Amino acid sequence: MPVSSGARQPLVSVIMPIRDRGNLAVIAAQSVIAQTFGDWELIAADDGSADDTPEQVRKLAPTQVAVVPHPRGGNPAAARNRGIAAAGGRFVAFLDSDDLFEPRKLECQVAALDRVPWAGWS
Repeated sequence: MPVSSGARQPLVSVIMPIRDRGNLAVIAAQSVIAQTFGDWELIAADDGSADDTPEQVRKLAPTQVAVVPHPRGGNPAAARNRGIAAAGGRFVAFLDSDDLFEPRKLECQVAALDRVPWAGWS
């Protein structure tokens, strides 16, 4: 279930597990939206939020941000896996909801992967 509804898929899927961290998750998501590299989707894997965190994140960029539900398990790795299952990108990047991406993070990593075609990760 990639975010984009068109035939073209994003190059990078950013996976961010979330749970009841509205303000922090919004700031983290904004650091993805502010990337100099624009060919991405953000999958927020919601680990059973009881607040409006999913809605806060989704409304930031509805065409590039999706929230996928995950039953509350208290296991961020399981939520990440749910996000990966929904991803449509060729590459996957992980972002915790209390972390930030530097503005050129995706640009630099994709460029590095392009320079070394045999590299499987960055």
